[in-house]
Amino acid sequence: MTTMVIDTNVVVAGLLTHHEDSAVARVLDGMLDAAFAYEIPMDLLAEYREVLLRPDLRKLHRLSTEDIDVLLAALVEHAAVLSPARANPPDADHAHPWQWLATRDDLRLVTGDRRLLGARLAAHALGPEDFVAGAAGWSPAG
Repeated sequence: MTTMVIDTNVVVAGLLTHHEDSAVARVLDGMLDAAFAYEIPMDLLAEYREVLLRPDLRKLHRLSTEDIDVLLAALVEHAAVLSPARANPPDADHAHPWQWLATRDDLRLVTGDRRLLGARLAAHALGPEDFVAGAAGWSPAG
């Protein structure tokens, strides 16, 4: 079974979109509904929080710090915590994703970052559209 790691840009885009049928919204909804297996490295969880607390994004999502913490707690509730491997990444620009994915062969990164999708990580990463289309063995209902 494939286990996903959901990049910050997908979580943020899923929260900000006005299109509930968009791929990023469906991924975020799937996380909140425990619709697929995913793991969150602690450094990625900290990044989720840091990014969601940025003033420019807070103006868009209008969530309080408490609301953000409740959202993150809900995401963690359905996730396993990933302890990244101490790997020497072949691509220093993407060290964290390499360390996450080097932990186990069944992990895949869902990201909207085209640099990651085009990097040497590409065999272990997919965009949110491909993920919801079933490329990793999961497709949302509806």
